[in-house]
Amino acid sequence: MARLAGDDDDLRAFEASAAVRTACHAVERLRAHGSEGRGVSAGALDLLIRLVGSDRGISIGELARAAGVSSRNVTGLVDTLERDGLVRRVPDPGDRRSVLAEITPAGRDWVEAFRKPSQLAMKALFQGFAPEELAVLRDLCLRLAANQQRLAAHLRQMGSHS
Repeated sequence: MARLAGDDDDLRAFEASAAVRTACHAVERLRAHGSEGRGVSAGALDLLIRLVGSDRGISIGELARAAGVSSRNVTGLVDTLERDGLVRRVPDPGDRRSVLAEITPAGRDWVEAFRKPSQLAMKALFQGFAPEELAVLRDLCLRLAANQQRLAAHLRQMGSHS
């Protein structure tokens, strides 16, 4: 890694990036294992969790922005979840031309069945972390995500000027 980095600050950033990537893969492996055999991908699980937290449906565009993926990707996930009876499309009361994705009672049951094993897994994964450390870790990860979003917007803007 030292060959990629120019100075100590660069090396620390590369090492931090590698550590974040390793941790991300560990969490994703655990998450995938938890949804394994339940017929739901990580992306679909993310949508279900977002929808279960909403008292009304959420538009495809809003789901895509929140998940950081394309509307086409979300449409495919909603199609799959709808086929499985976990999500349904409903008219948007605020815009007759639009539809919202809404979790079904079967979807709520699915999330509830997934919740307890997930809680146990997260407790085991973060064993030994003090509450203050978890708060700092959360804040640092959210800062990384915000920096990435700003960088992506800047790169999109630069690309549109080419």
